[in-house]
Amino acid sequence: MSFRSRQLLTAVAVANAIRPAHGLRAGIPSMFAGWMTAELAPQLLAGTVVDTAREVARGRAASRTGLALGAVSAAGLGYLIHQAQQVHDNVDEALVEGLGEDYRERLDREPTDLDLGTPWKQLVWPFRMRDASVHVEKNIAYTDAGRRGLLDIYRPADRPVEGAPVLLQVHGGGWSIGNKDQQGIPLMLHMAARGWVCVAINYRLSPRDAFPAHIIDVKKAIAWIREHIGEYGGDPSFLAVTGGSAGGHLASLAATSINDPAFQPGFEDADTRVDACVPFYGVYDFAGVTGRNATRMRDQFLAKHVMQKRYSEDPEAYEAASPVLRVTPDAPPFLVLHGVNDTLVSVRQARKLVARLRERSESPVVYAELPGAQHAFDVFPSIRSAHVVRAVDRFLHVALHDAKGPRPA
Repeated sequence: MSFRSRQLLTAVAVANAIRPAHGLRAGIPSMFAGWMTAELAPQLLAGTVVDTAREVARGRAASRTGLALGAVSAAGLGYLIHQAQQVHDNVDEALVEGLGEDYRERLDREPTDLDLGTPWKQLVWPFRMRDASVHVEKNIAYTDAGRRGLLDIYRPADRPVEGAPVLLQVHGGGWSIGNKDQQGIPLMLHMAARGWVCVAINYRLSPRDAFPAHIIDVKKAIAWIREHIGEYGGDPSFLAVTGGSAGGHLASLAATSINDPAFQPGFEDADTRVDACVPFYGVYDFAGVTGRNATRMRDQFLAKHVMQKRYSEDPEAYEAASPVLRVTPDAPPFLVLHGVNDTLVSVRQARKLVARLRERSESPVVYAELPGAQHAFDVFPSIRSAHVVRAVDRFLHVALHDAKGPRPA
């Protein structure tokens, strides 16, 4: 591939990351290309500079078109990096708005040191995909669904654990693919290193199992945690839930369908409440009340693959599966995160959920709408995801503080 062709390909990728294509069909390839480009912008910028310098150093007569494309790409990548760096202020302002000006004082009363060091360390150390200070116990059965009924537990390895708060991670994948060790790893490693016990679950998938099998399994996992997590050093009296995309839907649905017997067949008496919820770029509207994007997803994907029945056949089932329609005053504290550039799930769904929460819930609601962020922005290490992990850490510690009060020094 020629220098000009490489620079053209980079320029197209950058343009797509800045202004992605929307729509059910175009949005999928646009998302994958834009997601990779935006989150790897520093690496791509370095590659563009090196490619151009190498071309010049070899004495080749680089085309003016290639050089111009390289300059445009470099400028666009610089803009993407700037957007990612803005997330630091964006999430901090969201925490102040949702938790109050004194939220840092509540953090200061926590025993965990919240100073992550220099900015470069902030971008690197939380994302070690292997961490000697974290022990992972794999493939523990929480239900009888074979490998789809297994969970992993992350906890500190360098000190005894007792009475630790618990974070449940629910993976995404369109309710039809995905695995417990593919998503949420940076966040779980970070929180486990900070003294939490984190649980990542598999759950039954479509099309083999239609909804509500997915949320039933999440509820079973919560019930299992309430009963057994003490054996692993966790405190079942504080349980937060998080997840991205379909996992964000299931996390928020678990938080808003408090002890709903329809989602707890055979274990109706189990306590499946959660104490905080952190959904990433979730689907909150199965019923199509938030606009055309949600309606298309409902009719072209959810009806065929997940619900396995048309909306007209059972609208109540779609409404029951929609967190945006299930908000009550008893909803737990929420931190909702969504990218402005998300082409798979419209940011309108997040805005509507947040509006309903702020209108009806008696708990704090934090909403961070992230500039330049695509779907799945937190899956691998990046500037943006580093700042988001820090924000989740702060939110969860405040939620823990507010639920239990300051810990003794």
